[in-house]
Amino acid sequence: MDEILKKKTILIADDEEINRIILVQIFEEQFHVLEASDGQEAIDLLDEKNNEIVMLFLDLMMPKKSGLDVMEHMRQKGYMARIPIIMITGEATVESDVKAYEFGASDIIYKPFEPAVVMRRTINILELFENRLNMENKLKEQTKELVAAHDKLQKNNEFLINALSSVVEFRSQESGEHIKRVKYFTRILLNYMQKYHPEYKLTKEQINLIVNASALHDIGKITVPDRILLKPGRLSPSEYEQMKTHTTEGCKILEKFKQEDSDFYRYCYDICRYHHERYDGNGYPDGLVGEDIPIWAQIVSIVDVFDALISERVYKSAYPTDEAVRMIHDEECGVFSPKLLDCFDLAKEDLCQIAEAISYTDTDGKKQNF
Repeated sequence: MDEILKKKTILIADDEEINRIILVQIFEEQFHVLEASDGQEAIDLLDEKNNEIVMLFLDLMMPKKSGLDVMEHMRQKGYMARIPIIMITGEATVESDVKAYEFGASDIIYKPFEPAVVMRRTINILELFENRLNMENKLKEQTKELVAAHDKLQKNNEFLINALSSVVEFRSQESGEHIKRVKYFTRILLNYMQKYHPEYKLTKEQINLIVNASALHDIGKITVPDRILLKPGRLSPSEYEQMKTHTTEGCKILEKFKQEDSDFYRYCYDICRYHHERYDGNGYPDGLVGEDIPIWAQIVSIVDVFDALISERVYKSAYPTDEAVRMIHDEECGVFSPKLLDCFDLAKEDLCQIAEAISYTDTDGKKQNF
């Protein structure tokens, strides 16, 4: 019985003893009642018993602290979200009523009290608060479940993306680490671009999506014949033209999974199609110039070139990282944006650390040291 009463405690704060006596008589059979004869005493009881109090009857004018002072204290402490307040007043004025409601009172009762009306209004407010709190708790639980489901789906999607992109690597007889490095490099460079070039308005959410999308940049190589994809020597002009189709063929694959108004699909498509475009317009497949190339495609483009240079491939040996950086700056691998090159230089140390952390292997399976 005591536990039930503790859960249904009402605090009556009024400096007039007769008002407290009347309200105690109304509620004492159904509730445990606490009394405060001034505002400071009400604040002290609220701080001590706020987890037990389910309702506060509060006089507007009291010694030491006014009713509005008590409400302000409750607002600062966060009590008002779970303790409804019924203001007690002997004068019905528009100004005082408006002020009470503005401060967060749930209702106002006027002296003298009508017991049945006071009890009914109290029960109604308690039921409303209880229903609201139940709904808020359910909403919090549902939100947690949705977040957990979203996180699980995101992990599953990332797994499928990595698995699909790895098919290209295994078919190309690569180590399987290229996609992993490109994703790491892309994130590093995106972070630098976000910091030093806010005009691109890159957000954390965008960066995460672009990093995952970068894994599919070469998905179109699935359509390239082995005799070209695995050729150890230089490609002939006709073979090179066929190799270049991996950008557009990759987009055809992606279109089968197209989602309307999907930022992720847009990043996947742009990166797949444009990661061989060059800033001077001499890239492919569309010959885009300058900032017509989406920034996410530009970023994947330069990190893809960097990784290709410092990796062992069937058609070439690996270059040291310093030599690879020089070749990129000397435009031996195409022209890149000045802004991008500046961030590439700033990120060089981080890129090299990642390059060393993720093993590069030669065709005999031996680790390369740079």
